[in-house]
Amino acid sequence: MESRRARRTRTLICAAAASAVVMGGTAYVTAQAHSGVPAVSSAVTPSASASGNASASDIGEASVEPVAQPTVNRDALLAEAVRGVPVEDGADVSVAVLDVDSGEGASYGEGTFDTASIVKVDILATLLLQAQDAGRQLTAAEQAYATAMIEHSDNDSASALWRTIGGAQGLDAANERFGLTGTEGGDGMLWGLTQTTAVDQLALLQQVFGEESELNAASRSYLRELMGQIAAGQQWGVSAAGDDAAWALKNGWLPRTATGLWDVNSIGRVTVDGRDYLVAVLSDGNSTKEKGIALVEAAARAAVSVFAGTSLPASSAATAG
Repeated sequence: MESRRARRTRTLICAAAASAVVMGGTAYVTAQAHSGVPAVSSAVTPSASASGNASASDIGEASVEPVAQPTVNRDALLAEAVRGVPVEDGADVSVAVLDVDSGEGASYGEGTFDTASIVKVDILATLLLQAQDAGRQLTAAEQAYATAMIEHSDNDSASALWRTIGGAQGLDAANERFGLTGTEGGDGMLWGLTQTTAVDQLALLQQVFGEESELNAASRSYLRELMGQIAAGQQWGVSAAGDDAAWALKNGWLPRTATGLWDVNSIGRVTVDGRDYLVAVLSDGNSTKEKGIALVEAAARAAVSVFAGTSLPASSAATAG
């Protein structure tokens, strides 16, 4: 017969073994929590603790890990949206968009395009940067040229300021500071044939509408004000993707002499349900200016829909082709 002392010793050994099992389960759960993905729960179930027989399945249930949220591929969504935009044979389009609030962006299309008159934003940004460096304000004549150039897309004013900034050399030097890597000023006085990309134009818009900019607050405010007062007949383009009157933009259009085809571009900021988006759309090979405008507007709507979750108007497909 087992003695009282022996029975007491055996009871203590069993209790220690049970404690070891529970502690082992706790150590396992803790290790899971430090693996990089936090565990939903690290508590051992009362039944397992009471019995001292926590199984592997019990421990697994105690350390359930959350499922990681998938990363949204905005470029792929934009490509899908733009593929739904009819493009006539021979035409090409590229678009870049940025959700200002979240900092997320996307782009579609590669290659360079003629800027046409959207370069006028770049010309004025360069002039303002040069004035900042010199510690001076724009002259009355420069301000008059700037207003006519941006609000009415006046070409003579653009040529005057192109000369003031030093032509392509001055533009390229400023663009290096602005972070534009795929833009090259046009030869001689051909500022409208400056070559650029949609991604570069989005970077330029960030210099105008963002806080981290080579341009100071006064220069940015001045450019924004002019881009928000475009002449009535030129209020098309990216504005089609935003709420009424909640936009600031600059458009460019140019018929190419050799082919008779049109370059049609639009850059700017739009607002949808209180959120701001920067949008740049470039196109070439359009048979008419009107078809180019329709293409640019449809592409702008598609770009913003990727972030705003808005559905494309039925008229987009009808007017783009």
